[in-house]
Amino acid sequence: MSTIIAARFEQQEQAAHAVEALVEAGFARERVSSFFVNPAGQHDRFAVGGDRGKSPGAEETDKGAAAGVAAGAGAGAAAGLAAAPVSGPLGPVLGGLVGGHLGGLVGSLSATDDDPAPRRLAGMLVAVALAEPAQEQRAVRVLQQLQGSEVERAQGQIEQGDWIDFDPLRAPQPLQDLID
Repeated sequence: MSTIIAARFEQQEQAAHAVEALVEAGFARERVSSFFVNPAGQHDRFAVGGDRGKSPGAEETDKGAAAGVAAGAGAGAAAGLAAAPVSGPLGPVLGGLVGGHLGGLVGSLSATDDDPAPRRLAGMLVAVALAEPAQEQRAVRVLQQLQGSEVERAQGQIEQGDWIDFDPLRAPQPLQDLID
């Protein structure tokens, strides 16, 4: 496992130029990787697409939906009972069904949180595995001079130009302190 320094580029031509600049700066070509990172949610980890089985912000929606169904069904049945002289004996039943449906929807939506995890933006990622810690500043400088953005540090393995253990869902570790 090596320390990896990576940066995002908007265009493939910029990424190719960054790879050449890293090689010219003394980094071994087989320790440099360049590839496209898809937008969040489009990494096709599942056969039907997507990144996760369940959205991180939706982990409590089952509980919220259950509470909403119970509250909505009770309120709807009570409203239907009050309207029974006009709607007849089906009023409480229909009121309970409609109330439960709407309550489940409201309950699940109210239990949804924003996903606070930082994500990588889509684009070309150029990464270099460092042979020694002293190379970090040089790698950052090369990527910065070429307008690489979101420079980050990671741990992983680049073999023959392929970052074999890259995980697009792992939160990036930005290197703002080294860029400034």
